[in-house]
Amino acid sequence: MAHVQRFDHVGITVADLASATAFFVTLGMEVEGTGSVQGEFVETVCGIPGAHCEIVMLRPPGGGSGLELSSFITPDHVPGSPAAMANELGLRNVSFEVADLQAAIYEVAADGYGLIGGIGEYENSVRMAYVRGPEGIIVSLFERVG
Repeated sequence: MAHVQRFDHVGITVADLASATAFFVTLGMEVEGTGSVQGEFVETVCGIPGAHCEIVMLRPPGGGSGLELSSFITPDHVPGSPAAMANELGLRNVSFEVADLQAAIYEVAADGYGLIGGIGEYENSVRMAYVRGPEGIIVSLFERVG
């Protein structure tokens, strides 16, 4: 029996919700909604007594799987590894297909976000690069070739 019906979103916890939101909007994501959650529901789901967080839900143009950014008001956030590399255990990147890889890289570079390595091409099918986004988030950007 298949339990999963569809893939909905990935959630990322950040300290600076505004700058993380601006980064993903620059890439072309659209804000679907914002909100604040606290009380029994979020405490139960997260297993964190006193949890209160602000959330921004982003989706690509035209719909599809989303990205939930959340920032905890209480309790204080616990810092992760802002310099994590792709071989560290855990969620290491969020990936987006872009129409023009070089243009996307230039756009986020204008806001101070740079490449982790370089631009690679795989078997004449995709060009890809990892960008270090806000709070150390690794963002994989790829463009189909041909």
